[in-house]
Amino acid sequence: MGMFVNPDNSAFQVALNSEIYVDKTGMLEYTNKVINTLQGYICNSRPRRFGKSVTANMLAAYYSKGCDSREMFSTLKISESIGFEKNINKYDVIHIDIQWCIEPAGGSENVVSYITEKTICELREYYPNELSEKIESLPEALSVINSMNGTKFIIIIDEWDIIIRDEANNKKVQEEYINFLRAMFKGVEPTKYIGLAYLTGILPIKKLKTQSALNNFKQYTMLNPGPLAEYIGFTEEEVKKLCDRYERDFYKVKKWYDGYQLGKYHIYNPNAVVSLMMEGEYRSYWSETGSYRIIVPLINMDFDGLKSAIIEMLAGGSVETDVTSFQNDTVNFEDKDDILTYLIHLGYLAYDQKREMAFVPNEEIREELFRYSKAIQRGYITRWNKL
Repeated sequence: MGMFVNPDNSAFQVALNSEIYVDKTGMLEYTNKVINTLQGYICNSRPRRFGKSVTANMLAAYYSKGCDSREMFSTLKISESIGFEKNINKYDVIHIDIQWCIEPAGGSENVVSYITEKTICELREYYPNELSEKIESLPEALSVINSMNGTKFIIIIDEWDIIIRDEANNKKVQEEYINFLRAMFKGVEPTKYIGLAYLTGILPIKKLKTQSALNNFKQYTMLNPGPLAEYIGFTEEEVKKLCDRYERDFYKVKKWYDGYQLGKYHIYNPNAVVSLMMEGEYRSYWSETGSYRIIVPLINMDFDGLKSAIIEMLAGGSVETDVTSFQNDTVNFEDKDDILTYLIHLGYLAYDQKREMAFVPNEEIREELFRYSKAIQRGYITRWNKL
C-alpha cells in the first residue's frame, strides 16, 4: 500500500469507530453498477461538513487492493448487495486529497508536479517492468500499464476544487490543474485505463465558456443530486432514528437542520445533527466550518436585487434563481443569480428544482445569515477583507 496508490482502509475505520456513524455504503451499489461504463465518471459536490471525505475514504476502503475490507463491510448495507464480493478490494486505487497535497508540494503551483511524481513513484513499486524512468506523465503511466496488462484503475480525488477556490485569481495555476485533469480523464485513452473516477468537492466542475471542462463526467450537486441524493446528507428517517436513540425532539431538529430538498429526500446537515446529538444544544454549528470570510463579501456584492433577495429569503420567502450561468468558480460573478447559485453549493441556500427557487433552508442557516448581515451593517466587511 502507498500514500496515493492502493491505500489501506484505516481512514474509513476512523468513521466506523465514531459514536455516531450513519451507514451510507448503499452508495457503493450505485458505483458498482456504473463501474467500467461511460457513466463511471462522477463528480459529487456538496457543502463543507456534508461527508465528502468520509465518502471518498469509503470508496477507497472498499475498492483498494491495498487492504482486506470484507470484515469491515460485512455488517453494512453494501454486504447485502449482489455485487458486494465481485468488487471488494479488486482494483488498483489512486486516492488523492488535493487540499492535503498543497503543503508538502510547497504551494498550489507545485501540486500537479508533486502528485505526478509521487504517484508514478508508487506505481513503479507495483509495476516495475511496465514503467521506465522516461515516463514522467501520470496519464501516460496509467495508459502504459493498461496497454501491457489490462489494468483498470479507480481514481478518487477529494477536495478536487480547492485550487479553483483558493487560487481564484491565479489563471496559470488553474489552467495547469484543469489541463492535468483533462489529460487524466478526457478522451479515448482514459476510457481504457479508468474503471471508475470519483471527484468530490464543494463546486461542480469548472465551466470553460458554457461547457464543463470535463464534460464526460456526470455531475451530482445540491442543484441536481440524481441517484446520489440520499447519500449527500442525513435523510429524515436516519435523523428520526438518531432522535429516538438520543431522546431529542425530532420536530425541533427538523426546524433547525432540515430544508435541503434533494429529489424525494429531505436532507439534513450531518455535521449539525451529529453535533446536536452529542452536545444536546440547538444552535448553529455552521460557523465552525470556517466560511465567514467567504460569505460576508459575497452577500455584500453590489449586484442589482441581491440584498433585497437575501432580505426576502431571511423573512421566509423564496427567490427565483437562474442557476445555469454560474461558471463554477469564485471569480466570474456576473449577477445576483451567480451569487445565489454559489450560496446554494455552499449550503447557505437550498434550491427547489421544480420551481427554480432559492430559499433559506432552516433556522441554523437563517441565524448565520442574520449574523453576516449584521456584520455588513456594522462595517465589519472592511475588517474581514483585510484579515
